[in-house]
Amino acid sequence: MYNGTMKIPKRIQPLVEDGLVDEVISQLMSGKEATVYMVRCGEEIRCAKVYKEAIKRSFKKAAQYQEGRKSRNSRRSRAMEKGSKYGREQQEKSWQNAEVDALYKLADAAVRVPKPFGCFDGVLLMELITDEEGDVAPRLNDVMMDETQANEDFELMIVYIVRMLCAGVIHGDLSEFNVLVDEYGPVIIDLPQAVDASANNNAKAMLTRDVNNMRTYYSQFAPQLLQTDYAKEMWGLYQQGKLTPDTILTGHVDADTSIADVDSVLHEINAAFDEEQARIQRIADANE
Repeated sequence: MYNGTMKIPKRIQPLVEDGLVDEVISQLMSGKEATVYMVRCGEEIRCAKVYKEAIKRSFKKAAQYQEGRKSRNSRRSRAMEKGSKYGREQQEKSWQNAEVDALYKLADAAVRVPKPFGCFDGVLLMELITDEEGDVAPRLNDVMMDETQANEDFELMIVYIVRMLCAGVIHGDLSEFNVLVDEYGPVIIDLPQAVDASANNNAKAMLTRDVNNMRTYYSQFAPQLLQTDYAKEMWGLYQQGKLTPDTILTGHVDADTSIADVDSVLHEINAAFDEEQARIQRIADANE
């Protein structure tokens, strides 16, 4: 089936020399953060995610995600704060390692993610997610489904997001473009911006955006999902220390009868506006 091959990209060449990769079969996608290739490692077909250089990424945005991440090396921490060349290199490694760490952590937490095989000089080797025919699995954005399937898959995504939160991880950029669908259901991908749920001040807002992105997408096929509010229920239980990987959520919370906090309402309106702008940008990026 995979009988093609291509010239080995410069960044993957060291992995070929070290015997980690035997051949590069094709390029799967190229985005702002990374380029992904299909590669052969011995008898297995895998993915090689080649991260793009830090200078091509917006660290203004990255700082919001990296808040709360700890660096054990004080010199490294100071350099990252100052933005020196060494600091940028360390920040880039932190960005890459966050995805590797999140993949291992989430796999242990029974969340469907590609199995990681390690990150080598800015190249992440991981499982290639395929469909029933063995072809590369489609993104959720490219999948049509009936109402029953949409309800089932949305419920499964909520279970995964709960397990992620219990493991201390929030995806931070979850959308129909960062989920693949194989014969067993959704698989969550793209985690370099994964957020520390307990140490990041933006955690609640990011969790809410992740959950609501999924709700909005699946509601195309199951409109009643728009009546749910899993994010609020989930975060409330998490803050109270009552959320477990096995918690059964209802998708509903009791109405708040207290006097409205105008600042909070404005914040929610602005967050909703930013979320819609981000959604429009993701669609534009995906169509490029």
